[in-house]
Amino acid sequence: MRLWLLPVAILAVFMALLGTMYLDYVVDPEENMHDFPIALVNQDVGDTIGAAGQERLVKFGDEVTEGLKKAVPADKIDLQVLPVNEASLRMQDNKVYGTILIPSDFSKRLGILGVGSVVPGDIQRPIITLQTNPRSGAFVTEIVTQIGTQALDQVNKQVGAQLTEQVQAQLTPPGRPPAPELSGATRVALAEPLQIVTQPFHPLPSGTGQGLTAFFYALLLLLAGLVGSMTIHTMIDAQLGFVPTEYGPWFVHFPPTPISRFHTLLIKWGVMVVTANVVAGVFLLVAKALGMPIDHPLGLFLYSALAIIAVGVTGLSVLAAVGSAGLLINLILFIILGLPSSGGTVPIEATPKYFGWLASFEPMHQVFLGVRAILYFDASGPAGLSRGVWMAALGLAVGLVLGLAITRFYDYKGLRRTGTGRPAAA
Repeated sequence: MRLWLLPVAILAVFMALLGTMYLDYVVDPEENMHDFPIALVNQDVGDTIGAAGQERLVKFGDEVTEGLKKAVPADKIDLQVLPVNEASLRMQDNKVYGTILIPSDFSKRLGILGVGSVVPGDIQRPIITLQTNPRSGAFVTEIVTQIGTQALDQVNKQVGAQLTEQVQAQLTPPGRPPAPELSGATRVALAEPLQIVTQPFHPLPSGTGQGLTAFFYALLLLLAGLVGSMTIHTMIDAQLGFVPTEYGPWFVHFPPTPISRFHTLLIKWGVMVVTANVVAGVFLLVAKALGMPIDHPLGLFLYSALAIIAVGVTGLSVLAAVGSAGLLINLILFIILGLPSSGGTVPIEATPKYFGWLASFEPMHQVFLGVRAILYFDASGPAGLSRGVWMAALGLAVGLVLGLAITRFYDYKGLRRTGTGRPAAA
């Protein structure tokens, strides 16, 4: 019974974790949303209204700002009121996912609309611009558009109601007979006076898969390190005579080589470093051949090699520490926990909060940030490249220390790989 019960139990637990992680982060992004950063820029300078001697300065932009603060749910949206230059800088560095822009002539245009609605002449509705940040990801753009449209529609109706009252009041000064009711056409014009324009901030060029190439490129790097570590581990062990190599019904099992665990791991690490540089070059050539725009090919190559080495070295160290069980540990660490918390498809701010905790150290998220910064944000450090590099270096350091400490300890204890049935942790 143990022959089949143990693998069934392990796989059941393994797949339960897999199903939970992969479904939980996509089931309800709107419900899971938290701290989603959107900038609000109010450039309105106001306008002077009123009869001579009774002029007053009004700033409808301030009213719209307050209305937006109330319209967006504070527990879900981090609405940041910023100057235009700061908002633009944060968009460039991927610190905010969208910007709501109120122009400097907003109050003036709104006042003209109020007068023009009852006086013959050409008028234009005041414009509020909703800028999306497509380089943050396709799903991010969709969320920004949905949130911004809903909030601005609500504000539009509130401004329309206030403007209608003001126009009616101006047509009926104190002490004079009531003016005729506003016509239906006028009320329609005043009911929703704002024109909402959605436009991308720094649109992505063609060949970027609407912002998905960064995610899949990062996934390739992670898989190269993970699969590479498993392949190198198995093939080197086979060449050294620690495991048999099967070819269909035939197999070859070389005599065990008298070599320490430490030196075995050094050989595997060396092969991993060479492989990482070759594979990083292959990925770059394939991307270029497929027409993917790459403005910083050298930076992408160097970072790709670093990421593959970091993942591969850590994966080999885990295998050296716990043996075959390391395959499951590596899959859990790099794939099951890594992909949902990467932020490559659904932003971290639209997933359950524990994904944000995972994203603080999971390799996939760090690699994605680095690749996205290189491909979409001009290799900007603040946009994610700095974090991607130092986290990859930290991961590499952890892998090196783990591998060195474990193999040295096993060698010190005399746990040789001699095929004698003694404890093995290849």
